[in-house]
Amino acid sequence: MISMLERIPVLSGAVFLLCVCSAQASPDHPDQAAIASPHPIATAAGQEILVDGGNAFDAAIAISATLAVVEPYASGLGGGGFFLLRQSGVPIQYQFLDAREKAPLKSKPKMFHRNGILQPDLSLNGPLAAAIPGLPAALVELAERYGRLPLSISLAPAIRVAYRGFKVDSVYRERASWRLFALRNNKESARLFLRNNDVPNLGDVITQPELAQTLEHLADNGRAGFYSGLVAQAMVSGVRRAGGIWNYHDFEEYEVVTRTPLRVQLADQRELISAPPPSAGGIALAQSLFMLQQLPWRESGKIQRAHFVIEALRRAYRDRVLLGDPDFVPNPVAQLLSIDYLMQLTTSIDAHRATPNNTLPPAPRWREGDNTSHFAVLDNEGNAVTATLSLNLPFGSAFTVPGTGIILNDEMDDFAIDTQGSSAAAAGHANAIEPGKRPISSMSPSFIEGPQSLAAFGTPGGSRIPSMVLLSMLQYLDDQPIANWASTPRYHHQFTPDVVEYEPGTFTEQDLADLRERGYTSKETAKDFGNQQVLLWHKNSARVEAASDPRGIGVSTIFKPDAALKLMRACADQSCLP
Repeated sequence: MISMLERIPVLSGAVFLLCVCSAQASPDHPDQAAIASPHPIATAAGQEILVDGGNAFDAAIAISATLAVVEPYASGLGGGGFFLLRQSGVPIQYQFLDAREKAPLKSKPKMFHRNGILQPDLSLNGPLAAAIPGLPAALVELAERYGRLPLSISLAPAIRVAYRGFKVDSVYRERASWRLFALRNNKESARLFLRNNDVPNLGDVITQPELAQTLEHLADNGRAGFYSGLVAQAMVSGVRRAGGIWNYHDFEEYEVVTRTPLRVQLADQRELISAPPPSAGGIALAQSLFMLQQLPWRESGKIQRAHFVIEALRRAYRDRVLLGDPDFVPNPVAQLLSIDYLMQLTTSIDAHRATPNNTLPPAPRWREGDNTSHFAVLDNEGNAVTATLSLNLPFGSAFTVPGTGIILNDEMDDFAIDTQGSSAAAAGHANAIEPGKRPISSMSPSFIEGPQSLAAFGTPGGSRIPSMVLLSMLQYLDDQPIANWASTPRYHHQFTPDVVEYEPGTFTEQDLADLRERGYTSKETAKDFGNQQVLLWHKNSARVEAASDPRGIGVSTIFKPDAALKLMRACADQSCLP
């Protein structure tokens, strides 16, 4: 049988329907499936697996692995991520898979210092910058505990694409140009991801046979196919030869952690289900939504609404420095989400004036790479996954382990690598480097669920992720069309620096003048940011919607798996396909 990837064309940037058919209304399952992913090939891979009898968790494996092939600048087997799962049934179960990378066991707090001086390049480029990958373990966990298909089937689309190759698009070219110098500095990365030591042309084909073979090891042997045996030996020896500090114990001890999702009651019987620490994003979303629920944001005009949002974000981002890996440090989640504390934050907001940062306790400056990836999938049984994956910077550390096809992350830079001395920075020690520790993250895969609907949210974007997801959620709560959730103009405030960043075109000159009058300093970003992928299930009608961010090349699709399978079989010569 020819695969769905070959049979069903996917049009970039469009939502398409394989069938328009009546569905029995059901609060338990939607009777349709939906996928929103940042790359058309990944969307087609997830669709193929759902049509072949897999559930949302099997499709999440296929999508994640395919993104590792076609988006080497955003995610991969050399990185990690967070998976938020919804298991249908009575009662509904939510799980959070923490596949965040872990610091090598030989890590030290000052490992990026030389002669007492921080050398930032060491935490950004090359094997020393790489934490131990978590994505392969997550794919195995999804297959063994939640999926219904073997890994050999769920990984087949990614393996096929890695062998056959994919065509370079404008996003690939842009990300490669950003990291051209670093890619050129690694012979293996330059061989795989550049052409003649330069950015590939549009339409050039990138093949990755070594990565395909690594995926085959994972498909055939599960966890042992990556974290022990030939692949682990190649990974450890390749990193150590190049100056890294990995060892076999790092791989033996890596585990995906199943954590309890953050769950916060919202208005109208709806509930936020989001990422707990080591994500700081879920708490920032919960705090911001609570504050905004006490304020008349819905009834406000554009700038008044922006003022409320910015002030909520200012306070939520300030608290991030109190958070770290819960396996290493206590996280004051209950205190940060207590009603008394949140009411104090809310009442400190002046309805018309910006709050100067110096009137709030200070926080250290922090940085996080913004080139992650996100997707969401819902099957026709009501199972759902919203997942954010990352390598940190575009193409991660730009170091590819010879013989494996795996480009490594540079997530070690997400630790607070230069916390020194001052009381202001002391809180940052919750995220200081320690052996085996996971760095704090902004990744915020989230659901909002109530009696009437289930909505899924998420985006890449580093420290801007919570603000982008919040703006998308406000569109949902304001009953705006799903296309608006992904496309809404974006602005951002993260406490430090005390600047409102905004995308080109978000504010008019009069808007900016109004913000200045309120006491804000604002700065237009050089380009748009983020790449939202969102889903909506209307429970009363069983109708499903999906949308991909128009800023990217992603594709969202809605279909009935059984109908798609019949169509595939009926169109053996593809003559009846659009």
